[in-house]
Amino acid sequence: MKDDSSYAKTEAQKNWDRARQAVFIESLISILSRRSANLLSFDEIKEHLKLSQVSYRGIQEIPIDHIRGSVGRYQDFSRTFLPRKTQMRDRWKRIDALAITEGFSPIEVYQVGEAYFVLDGNHRVSVARQAGVATIEAHVWAYSTPAGLSAEADIDEVLTKAEYVEFLALTRLDQTRPDHAIRFTAPGAYRNLSYHVAMYKLTLEDIDQGPVSFEEAAAAWYDMVYTPAITIIRERGVMERFPDRTEADLFAWVWKHHKELESRGITSLVQAADDIAHRSFLTRLARLFRHRKSG
Repeated sequence: MKDDSSYAKTEAQKNWDRARQAVFIESLISILSRRSANLLSFDEIKEHLKLSQVSYRGIQEIPIDHIRGSVGRYQDFSRTFLPRKTQMRDRWKRIDALAITEGFSPIEVYQVGEAYFVLDGNHRVSVARQAGVATIEAHVWAYSTPAGLSAEADIDEVLTKAEYVEFLALTRLDQTRPDHAIRFTAPGAYRNLSYHVAMYKLTLEDIDQGPVSFEEAAAAWYDMVYTPAITIIRERGVMERFPDRTEADLFAWVWKHHKELESRGITSLVQAADDIAHRSFLTRLARLFRHRKSG
């Protein structure tokens, strides 16, 4: 037992040193690539997505690389759960040595879609990731939300999903058109879409000479404007040129550039989608999306 304990402590020290080297390299890469190396704060996620309904799902084996943040320790670890503070050394090494001899006890996490957030066990996750462990046992509490996060969630996805929650609260499309599948890949689009629905609402009220609720207008807009345009996008195979984008992304792009399209005699979204599907304009659009993605 003494030999095992001594070996575990020696290995823990080596693992700590490697982890500290790795976090320095990760920080440097983050600066050069302008990509955040921070974990997500669950408290901010909860506020942005208006999370409230939670249920216990028992002990599960969860993928460690699906853990995207922490409840209270998101500043202590990097995006890949490397330890950022030297004063964490003793506890980190102690947990690592214990893991070498006895393994890991279950951690506790909140689940939002495919993403997890550590409630208890941040050091265990850090040690496990440094050791190359793929999964870890966890007590899972899952939050119910129409805006579940992906396993690769970052702050842009969180902001986009927060806008989606606001969009649903305003339009209630999740109730009136539960199969709507309007999904954007960048922040800002849902708020622009709400504006489009508001303009459509004014048009309907002018036609009907009476008030129309936002919910009714959203359902009519979805049936009469959005769905026909998406149908043509699908029929023409436009999305094959944009594997990293969604149908809603393309729809929003057409809206944004409708003035240019109108100057060419294209006056409806259906015509615009058809035009994009048939012209070399599609190549320009593909280049633009690739440029934005690389930037």
